[in-house]
Amino acid sequence: MAIINEIKCARCDRKYSGVRSRCPYCGARRTSRGKYSEDSDNAKGKMLISVLIMAVFTVAAGVLLFTTPADAEGGNNNTGDLLPPPEDGIISEPGVYPEETPTPSPPAPTTPDLPMEVTLIEILFDGRKKEDVTEPAGTSLDFNARIEPPGIDVEITWESTNPEVFDVVPYIGGMGAKVTFIARGEASLILRAGDKEAVCIIRVSSPR
Repeated sequence: MAIINEIKCARCDRKYSGVRSRCPYCGARRTSRGKYSEDSDNAKGKMLISVLIMAVFTVAAGVLLFTTPADAEGGNNNTGDLLPPPEDGIISEPGVYPEETPTPSPPAPTTPDLPMEVTLIEILFDGRKKEDVTEPAGTSLDFNARIEPPGIDVEITWESTNPEVFDVVPYIGGMGAKVTFIARGEASLILRAGDKEAVCIIRVSSPR
């Protein structure tokens, strides 16, 4: 940009354009180029223009520097406030995760309460309750125990009140017993479990 200096007339002290060779007011000829120009005024004008140009470039650089790529391409998608999608890909509302349903824990296994007391005890022979038996000497019979409740953890014992009349040998953890009739006479077969007992009278007759 060209800046035209103003000339100050040496005769009338009036300013006029530097392109003129004579003063338009008094007609005096300019003796030399720029002899009467005010350099300080021109310098101030040049400095003002330079400052304005620098300000324009500074503002433009700041706009380019702080503009995001998304804004430069034509708009902000407003995705900054959205949360990333959950791993299962289910979104109930934009930016909101669906509430996770807790998985119910399996119930703890319960150990059934074992019965602590015997409620019933019987001596069985051939599947039937026996309270007395008569057999000749030399005979052997198998007896069984019936104890309720089933599976109760108690000690089971068999006893002969007179081993000379008959002998008893338990087996299967006491749930069975072999009775051998030995000599003529009478004695009791006693089955015990817990605090209860059952009795069967054993009569031994003479051998056949």
